[in-house]
Amino acid sequence: MPENAQFQPHANLLSPQEIEGICQTLFLFGVDEIRVTGGEPTLRPEFDAIIAKLAGVPWKKFGITTNGILLNEKLPLLWDLGCIHLNISLDSLNPETFARITRRNLFGKVIASIRRARAMGFSVKVNAVIMRGFNDGELGGFLAFAEDEGVEVRFLEMMRVGPAVADHAERFVAAEEMIASLLELTSMEREETSIDATAFVYKTGKGGRLGFIASESQPFCGACSRLRLTALGKLRACLFSEAGLDLRGRDPLDYPEILAAVMAMKPAGRLPRILQPMNEIGG
Repeated sequence: MPENAQFQPHANLLSPQEIEGICQTLFLFGVDEIRVTGGEPTLRPEFDAIIAKLAGVPWKKFGITTNGILLNEKLPLLWDLGCIHLNISLDSLNPETFARITRRNLFGKVIASIRRARAMGFSVKVNAVIMRGFNDGELGGFLAFAEDEGVEVRFLEMMRVGPAVADHAERFVAAEEMIASLLELTSMEREETSIDATAFVYKTGKGGRLGFIASESQPFCGACSRLRLTALGKLRACLFSEAGLDLRGRDPLDYPEILAAVMAMKPAGRLPRILQPMNEIGG
């Protein structure tokens, strides 16, 4: 996230009641999984209320994506409300490298959140964006972490999004390069995944699970089933495109037409980049 990020005035954001109404209607028209993202969702003052309202919908899968810093104190609430799928960002297992990437000395809080969530029974995935010159030497460490902690570690290719566009060529590491490096350390067997999965997953010789999101080198646009609802109420078809339609204040009877139009905006192939920062889009 840019250090000088510009935030929307709070009054512009969807209220918890608006989020509830929109998401309930989306569920009625076939959206059966939901993930609350950000920015950082736990920073939203109404986070507890939003999760509680969303929990009233019988989602097939209900989760959040978080940096893990404030997660520890939210875990009992999330567990009670059935929000059990956690994606936690952790780009380094070295506290100094973590501070270099995040500009915050909060490595211990993230690790504590991961371990408590795992102990409570949450489904935990740890997301690491691999960047050359920053953390590309930590693949073996993440392998051991996955096996020792019993969590799936997912390695993400650096995407051409926002500030990352400028130094993408210098920092990019392809998933195939990561896999080749890991195969020098362990045996791995690829698992079957659903056709619209964003990650392909390997099981290691010691039972660890490693996922790879190769959105740059092996894009999965043709099978993508995901939509993004922004904090302002816009339903977007693609992370790499600002095209979408506003759902704020729309009659539920309009949703079939809106959903058809937004799905038609989905690109068949990978768009080259988007200059809008990820924290404004939703990870």
